Amino acid sequence: MKRILSAAAAVAVVAVAAALYWGTGSAAAPESTFVLLDGSRKTTADLKGQVTLVNFWATSCVTCIAEMPKLVAMHEKYKARGYDTVAVAMSYDPPSYVVNYAQTRKLPFKVAIDNTGAVAKSWGDVQLTPTTFVVNKRGQIVKRYVGEPDFAELHKLIERLLAET
Repeated sequence: MKRILSAAAAVAVVAVAAALYWGTGSAAAPESTFVLLDGSRKTTADLKGQVTLVNFWATSCVTCIAEMPKLVAMHEKYKARGYDTVAVAMSYDPPSYVVNYAQTRKLPFKVAIDNTGAVAKSWGDVQLTPTTFVVNKRGQIVKRYVGEPDFAELHKLIERLLAET
């Protein structure tokens, strides 16, 4: 009987951990420091109090580049309501490419370069781009997307999170 209970407990723990990791629950966003293109730093703690989209991307990623105008439009639509975006360029992306892309496209949100890969590692060892996290006002990850999100669904989620107090 003990073996059955411990197996059931192990399955329950794995299910909860998977739900948190894959975005069906909420887990605290990891402690990390984003080094922005202007040299300033933002930490995960700075994100609290607003809904934030953290997008891991690369200039060499076709899907990332294709979705970027949608991220810009979403940022512009919701920024006045307490929404922010942090685009984190992967460690293998040449900084000059990232700076050039951000400047020529006039990206209106924070762009960070993850030179060491530490930020990607702390957010679940992100390796695939784009990978996008939605963080609520309490600093909890509520959704994780690998690949381009369903933007209609994402907008509904952002609106629901912005309405929370």
